[in-house]
Amino acid sequence: MANAASGMAVDDDCKRKFLELKAKRTYRFVVFKIEEKQKQVVVDKLGEPNLTYDDFAATLPADECRYCVYDFDFVTEEGCQKSKIFFIAWSPDTAKIRSKMLYASSKERFKRELDGIQVELQATDPTEMGIDVIRGRAN
Repeated sequence: MANAASGMAVDDDCKRKFLELKAKRTYRFVVFKIEEKQKQVVVDKLGEPNLTYDDFAATLPADECRYCVYDFDFVTEEGCQKSKIFFIAWSPDTAKIRSKMLYASSKERFKRELDGIQVELQATDPTEMGIDVIRGRAN
């Protein structure tokens, strides 16, 4: 279904991979990108469950925007094992203006397709989505 604001559709595979991450924990992360020619959001990369947050951060291009979903495991102050699903809008300062605008205008519509996101982050450089930021937002 196309987004009225930006005309972006969401490939069914995006929803399928998100559900596999959320329900089956098949992936640690999923990175999505907008295919401008096809006018749709598609799966760009999948991260195996054994990969770390640093592995995930290293997959993001330095000068291109992406949407990402990351399944973050942590232990609460009470010692309980928990998990939170983060949605990260990666929009580096060095990305093209047109790309930033396209991702910004499609974000809310795309996020609505992914039912179960618990925390949202917007990052323009790696420090805005460092592991300490993730830990702080998870609690």
